[in-house]
Amino acid sequence: MATIWIIGDSTVDNNTPPFRGWGWAMPAFVREGVEVRNHALSGRSSRSFRAEGLFEPVEKGMAPGDLLLIQFGHNDEKEDERHTDPETTYPEYLWQYCQAALDRGAQPVLITSCERRFFTGDKGLLYTHGEYPRAVRVLAGEKGIPLCDLLKDSRALYLSLGQEETAKLFVRLAPGEHPDYPEGHDDKTHFNADGARELCRLVAREMKAWPELAGFLKEEI
Repeated sequence: MATIWIIGDSTVDNNTPPFRGWGWAMPAFVREGVEVRNHALSGRSSRSFRAEGLFEPVEKGMAPGDLLLIQFGHNDEKEDERHTDPETTYPEYLWQYCQAALDRGAQPVLITSCERRFFTGDKGLLYTHGEYPRAVRVLAGEKGIPLCDLLKDSRALYLSLGQEETAKLFVRLAPGEHPDYPEGHDDKTHFNADGARELCRLVAREMKAWPELAGFLKEEI
């Protein structure tokens, strides 16, 4: 059985409802006989995911013919022990994951970070990831690694929907609706189940454009 392994942060991981990352939705898009193992975990960067030993079971489990989907960046931007530099350490860590997959006979796939929901009016959307997405694109091009540009696709989706419709893809809680958020919550980074499915659909569509990846997915996305 072929396996799609996924590593990343809270925008990717299975999470706890009402929060969902797009990796949670991936099983709905794969063909029969493909297993999805989502090891993404909230709060992790490309540095801390390896430093905490979270990649070890993935590295040991990958087999020839598997895929490794890689999306970090949200927490690499943080000015703490998770931080990486988009010109140096960030692509270095990403390449370590890619090389580990290649060494195991698996195919790595690089994915740019999905955009956050920071509108300027209904027709404008801030760029919130600086140089990190460009670093992913450059690395993919230099190393010949398949790229899914989720930043580009998520921005296009949000702008097509507009501010209010886009908000329906994210976790928004009214006061008293959830015990962990008694004052309510209006999240601009993390998806609900509907949002996770739509973001995963974007990833799957990008994957379909690569012949070496398309065979893992259902015919209709």
